[in-house]
Amino acid sequence: MIKDRSEQELVRIGKLDVIREYCNPYPDRYERTHSLKDARVLEDGVTGVRIAGRIVFMRKMGKLSFVRIRDIEGDMQLEIKIDMVGEKAYDFFKKQMDTGDFIGAEGEIFTTQTGEKTLRVKVFEFLGKALRPLPEKFHGLTDVEMKYRQRYVDLIMNEDTRRVFLGRSKLYAYIHKFLGENGFLEVETPILQNAVCGASAKPFYTHHNALDMDCNLRIAPETYLKQCIAGGFDKVYEVAKCFRNEGMDSEHLQEFTQVEWYASYWNFEDNIKFYKSFIRGLLMELFGTMQIEYQGTVIDFGKENWNRINYVEEMRRVFEFDFLEVSDPLELKEKIVKKGLFSYEELDDYKSLSQIIDFCYKKLVRANIVEPTIIYNYPAVLIPLARRNDKDKRIIDVFQVIVCGTELCKAYSELVDPMVQREAFEEQLKARLQGDDETMDLDESFLDAMEQGMPPISGLGFGIDRLMMIIFNQPSIRDVVLFPQMKNSNK
Repeated sequence: MIKDRSEQELVRIGKLDVIREYCNPYPDRYERTHSLKDARVLEDGVTGVRIAGRIVFMRKMGKLSFVRIRDIEGDMQLEIKIDMVGEKAYDFFKKQMDTGDFIGAEGEIFTTQTGEKTLRVKVFEFLGKALRPLPEKFHGLTDVEMKYRQRYVDLIMNEDTRRVFLGRSKLYAYIHKFLGENGFLEVETPILQNAVCGASAKPFYTHHNALDMDCNLRIAPETYLKQCIAGGFDKVYEVAKCFRNEGMDSEHLQEFTQVEWYASYWNFEDNIKFYKSFIRGLLMELFGTMQIEYQGTVIDFGKENWNRINYVEEMRRVFEFDFLEVSDPLELKEKIVKKGLFSYEELDDYKSLSQIIDFCYKKLVRANIVEPTIIYNYPAVLIPLARRNDKDKRIIDVFQVIVCGTELCKAYSELVDPMVQREAFEEQLKARLQGDDETMDLDESFLDAMEQGMPPISGLGFGIDRLMMIIFNQPSIRDVVLFPQMKNSNK
């Protein structure tokens, strides 16, 4: 099938034959002495500077032209004069080169009268032809869907997009640095798994042809990381791609990146201190401040004491009855409707106790939290993998950090009693029979590891995508994922 081409594309394709007579339009390499970011801070008069990048702006004049080139971290101006590069080269530049093309240039650093650090080009090389023109200079790529589908153009044209994804790379580097310096070892656990476990979520399923068995894609790395603890790792972590076959909104994607760490001999209070240290250090590393702005709200992570809310006590206050005493989902719905909090229609999609409680919490409590807040003391029915509180087995030793109504992390003292864990898995099976399709399987392999013996453990997990969305002030999680999944545009 012949692809339809615009007039500009046809003109650029037509230039290839002329370029091939002059040079290879797609050479194999170019030796640089400096990145653009580094070249911009050189002193005037430095010679022999070799830089390269994509042309994003050109002002072609008679015997003098200016070009701006860009890479992911910076940009720089080039001055190209006919009496410096020669008539033949200058003619080639003016007639055959376009914005979007790649160029390598060698010359001397100087500063223009307007204060612009510039390379006075002695010689240049053509490094690659762009057959498609860039978007119009002053508007760039503004269509949101096209930004996601053509992220490469978005990166070329939009400074804020480059800032976000450079920040994401720096975030990864900081995670590895921080955890490594604190004694954590990185491991990898399977993405293809045989049991749905580690979170309350709908999985993706696939079939393993060689072994002729059905598998699910990982929804969380939790149970395998705990098996590492059972095997002798004191502190362990993973940066894990996870998959949950659920709805899409501004805070959720089916494919996302989760960081989970686990430490032997810690409880959840130790993890609270550790997470505070992590997030504060991260913000200082990225921004030099512990205050950020998210969608018009200033958030201060530097406060000595973050707000703390007891989940169970707060939900008792909201419900005006002890919801922990209710074991029947229908009875719980009836009490909630009677209090006028929600209608039966609003609760219809939620079948089990955990689903109903979680829905009400997110709507009535979490949505109203702005400043960094620690929510702790969760109902045991919500998380079957968490340690039961010594004073009340209906409560688990869990905390989350909430900011602007968004969950930044979840952590708990881990359940290491295999008998209690089996009972919790069996309760999950009962919830599944009630219609809850986000329950965990009874994972016998994980129970075997637990029966081998585990020390006290506390683990914490957070989504990199959601954290990025908050700290880089982006309205949607898709704005911090390089290539978010999109509906097939051909259908």
